Amino acid sequence: MAHAADESVLLVFGDSLSSGYGIGSGRSWPVLMQRQLQDSGRMVRVVNASRKGETSERGRKRLQALLEKNKPSFVILQLGANDGLRKRSLETLKKNLNDMLSMIRASGAIPILVGMELPPDYEFRYAERFAAVYPDVAQENGSAFVPFLLNNVVDHPELFLPDHRHPNADAQSMLLDNVWPVLNSVLPPR
Repeated sequence: MAHAADESVLLVFGDSLSSGYGIGSGRSWPVLMQRQLQDSGRMVRVVNASRKGETSERGRKRLQALLEKNKPSFVILQLGANDGLRKRSLETLKKNLNDMLSMIRASGAIPILVGMELPPDYEFRYAERFAAVYPDVAQENGSAFVPFLLNNVVDHPELFLPDHRHPNADAQSMLLDNVWPVLNSVLPPR
């Protein structure tokens, strides 16, 4: 399929929460976002490079090649949940997020950082410090920011797969609702 010369690319760079884990990639919120972009008349093609199990460290190592290959105008960065679930160093998470935002900006793309929180069964102090990394990094970098991908979803067990960690197909439109206003604010006018 030929793409229009003035079409922009939006790279979604995340983990299983964006890859469609357990529901199939064709039902994920990035696919719904592609439809919404088309319905709004935007010439933006979504490339979903999200991977199950991706950490901020592995993502940092993989991002540059994806930027060079896809030449995106916009990048939604949704990484770090696996770092938190494994209780990895928050200083390392912060450095990796900062490095990736710098790479995105250096490529000429506009970054959108997506915030994350840990499930309520995690140690409170670590979870609190983990959640604070995202707004801090967004503010330091002047990046567009989605406060929490699972907002309005996390308190509804019926919106999760049996693992209680991954949103089901019914939740995907709600994830998109959390991302869309921020994305819409950085897209050029129609």
